[in-house]
Amino acid sequence: MSKAYKYRIYPTKKQAHLLQEQLTLCAELYNAALQERRDAYRMCGKSITYTQQAAQLHEIKALRTEYASIYSQVLQDVLRRVDKAFKAFFQRVKAGLTPGYPRYKSRVRYASLTYPHSGFGIDGQGKLSLAKVGHFKLMQHRPFKGIVKTCSITRSATGKWYASFSCDEVVPDVLPPSENQVGIDVGLKTFAYLSNGEQIENPRFFRTDAKRLAKASHRLSRAEKGTKARAEKRRVVARIHERIRWRRENFVQQQSRNIVNRFGLIAVEALAIRNMIKRPRPRLDGETGRFLPNGASTKTGLNTSIADAAWSAFFRALLYKVEETGRTVIKVPPAYTTQACSNCDHRQEMPLSMRIYTCEQCGVTYNRDHNASLNILLTAIGRDGVALGT
Repeated sequence: MSKAYKYRIYPTKKQAHLLQEQLTLCAELYNAALQERRDAYRMCGKSITYTQQAAQLHEIKALRTEYASIYSQVLQDVLRRVDKAFKAFFQRVKAGLTPGYPRYKSRVRYASLTYPHSGFGIDGQGKLSLAKVGHFKLMQHRPFKGIVKTCSITRSATGKWYASFSCDEVVPDVLPPSENQVGIDVGLKTFAYLSNGEQIENPRFFRTDAKRLAKASHRLSRAEKGTKARAEKRRVVARIHERIRWRRENFVQQQSRNIVNRFGLIAVEALAIRNMIKRPRPRLDGETGRFLPNGASTKTGLNTSIADAAWSAFFRALLYKVEETGRTVIKVPPAYTTQACSNCDHRQEMPLSMRIYTCEQCGVTYNRDHNASLNILLTAIGRDGVALGT
């Protein structure tokens, strides 16, 4: 299996300035390659390949000597990104999806350099070396597993620098077999309700920092554009978002690890979360031509809560931990998990305001989310389910 490792690096001021200059030049190269492809197709009806553009790098370095200070494979990776963007665009066109033509990248949006095969290494003192840049202090908080293939240097919105290593042929850490089984129902009142009766509280990280973020954003909007004060206030806003993301990621990793360590079979719902947070369609009055209320304001608050809960990140962490530990996860259809009785399979209407499920047929009483988690587990082990990994 493949795995990525991300570490914090600490460049000197001179190295950080050099990395920033390289990012600026790479963004310029990306935009020039994109423009060349657009012009070639618009004027001649021809498509330019990656090989044709890569062959021009020698001439570019001769005309623009500053590009000679960037490792050659880093420049090649810039052109590969352009090529991937166009290939993905044509695939979307062929599939009938919204194409989304490749866009130019500003210096702010272009934030990473990739060394695909060589040009990087870690010496005996634990320092990262990059070709034509120098040695960096590397906080390697855990060792590598497998064979290191690529290295990417990334700049965060707050000005921090990170090194990400992609490793292949990683040997999974298989856990001892466990006969324990669990169904998991995710929600907003509680983050997750387990079929054994346990609850995981919803920390609501974004809601907790919403006031601080609103104040910082207000101060940013009032700062004059192009000034150092505005740049500093932008970093304050980015720092708040960064802290929210870090705490949410830490929560997701800890909870998914706890579940994987304890249960041999894990059943979850196959939720289409992206569809759940779509905006409601506008309603138009055919007679007056005015738009009617469509509940968009209420849906906006619900969408914020769903995004804050980070169900997708939780499921993603759960799936890759299952893959590397030898556990089993089963996704089941989410239909009727709330309305069906886990005891007799009787279905009845359950408005969102009703938090207690009392079966009209057998009389059993459960917490609404507990009943749903039991249905998820029963569907996985006794009804139709699609096993995703072991």
